[in-house]
Amino acid sequence: MSLKGFEQSRFSFQGKTCPVFHKGNGPGVVIIHEIPGITPQVERFANLVADSGFSVVMPSLFGTPGKKLSVAYLGEQFVRACISKEFSVLAAGAGSPITDYLRALCRKTHQELGGPGVGVVGMCLTGNFALSLFADDSVMAPVLSQPSLPFGLTQKQRSGLHIGQEEMSRVKERVAQGEKVMGLRFTGDMICPGVRFKKLKEELGEGFVDIEIDSGFGNTHGIKPIAHSVLTTDLVNEEGHPTHEALQRVLEFFHEKLDAGEERVIEY
Repeated sequence: MSLKGFEQSRFSFQGKTCPVFHKGNGPGVVIIHEIPGITPQVERFANLVADSGFSVVMPSLFGTPGKKLSVAYLGEQFVRACISKEFSVLAAGAGSPITDYLRALCRKTHQELGGPGVGVVGMCLTGNFALSLFADDSVMAPVLSQPSLPFGLTQKQRSGLHIGQEEMSRVKERVAQGEKVMGLRFTGDMICPGVRFKKLKEELGEGFVDIEIDSGFGNTHGIKPIAHSVLTTDLVNEEGHPTHEALQRVLEFFHEKLDAGEERVIEY
């Protein structure tokens, strides 16, 4: 299925091939969709990024691009992801194998579009992938939106970052050099628990820019306690709403890191 206004291609790496949707002009931003796939809400976010002056590159890892969100569709794709060897949903100290494919896509995007590097947004199941990908020099602006892996069955998993030790060491090196990692979540989100952001702050210090939106009972903006998807399903794109402000900060982060930086030629 095609998405209106997007060009479609296919990208292959180490035997895996996925459809990839492209839109816009400017520095590259790789958007990694959440479960159940590229829903109309994810598509809306991609359009907002493209309209802000970026070249969106959005692989379809699972689900049907453009299909509407429903409980049945969500459950179906959730089960598929949980049993897939490409997603290590319970691993706290290691990432998912699918990040190898995504890393190759980030490198290709940087090679084709140039500039200092690319931005990356991961969401929910894919949220932590942006952190793993930041270990690669092709990525300059990683955004972790409600990072939900590993699923929190134990305390170790609830605070886990779903990244290997070697990759985390490289992330810390980059942060020590002045780079930043951005994270977004709702305060009442049990799928992306607060202890995970606390762990990110402990590991990255001032290098972690955390945006936590109040979704507690009686909050000023009437955000539901079960709110989860900051940039997509639960986004209220209206002036003054905290999710709108979060979206603007993400776009500003991309502009800051991708617009004015020097051209970086990296040998991959």
